[in-house]
Amino acid sequence: MKLVFAGTPEFAAAALAQLHAAGHDIVLALSQPDRPAGRGMKLHPSPVKQFALAHGMTVVQPRSLRLDGKFPEEAAAARQALEAAQADATVVAAYGLILPQWVLDLPRLGCFNIHASLLPRWRGAAPIHRAIEAGDTVTGVTIMQMDAGLDTGDILLSRSLPILPSDTTGSLHGRLAELGGQLMVQALALADAGKLQPVPQPAQGITYASKIDKSEALIDWSQSAPVITRRVRAFNPFPSASTLLGGEVLKIWSAEAGQGVPRQPQHVGEILAIEPDGIAVAALDSIVLITQLQRSGGKRLSSAEFLRGCPLQVGQVLG
Repeated sequence: MKLVFAGTPEFAAAALAQLHAAGHDIVLALSQPDRPAGRGMKLHPSPVKQFALAHGMTVVQPRSLRLDGKFPEEAAAARQALEAAQADATVVAAYGLILPQWVLDLPRLGCFNIHASLLPRWRGAAPIHRAIEAGDTVTGVTIMQMDAGLDTGDILLSRSLPILPSDTTGSLHGRLAELGGQLMVQALALADAGKLQPVPQPAQGITYASKIDKSEALIDWSQSAPVITRRVRAFNPFPSASTLLGGEVLKIWSAEAGQGVPRQPQHVGEILAIEPDGIAVAALDSIVLITQLQRSGGKRLSSAEFLRGCPLQVGQVLG
């Protein structure tokens, strides 16, 4: 098929790579504008743009696709490129811009979205983070026929994937990205054969995965250990869970719920024990065992390595 692809991060680039490997003709790639990153804050192209340019694809990067918005000239140029593409379908994966109706109407088969959840659960911007944070044991990928709503279109294909007790957003992201590309290739083959059967989303079970805010990363030690450890996994690698020690920010990369009931602490967040396998901290009614952490400007270390350079004491309070 002749395809337009719209996406920005690694999740999208993984799908683009599979569509390219399957032999589809990607006539145009849309991606968000280059963003500053790193210590020098130099502009960096998105993973989708990098892959597209490396494989000879045309890339456009409008800041908006709204013809009546803040950047009408960029939107008009994008429209010209999209109309010239004469695509059979547009594939969208974590693009980051709202597609107005004129974009949805252009391709012969419409626009297909790769969404990292089993819709209608976790519509919205951060389905992987929110699934782990909520304690879900199963997630998956949905291929959706896009409409003007927020992830409200008909389901074309879906496939489930277990969430492992050790999964972080980073590890689950990789598996879902691979699955998303596979499922999209399958959906396009069915569409080409006229065998796709759209199914409306059920009215029950709708939840929303709001965008992750950096302010959510600070650990609230008055929560239970299971809630805290799920949030540590959900916010790994971004924005990374953190706590305070005497005003210094410590990133917490790995933690687990400890065994047993702690002695009555003076404060939640109190360090109760320094153990060989971690730093035991008082939560609401149980123990959180921190096993991997990082000081500002330092390296990510196991708790044992961290303690050699930054000795902590029982009775100190985090947060």
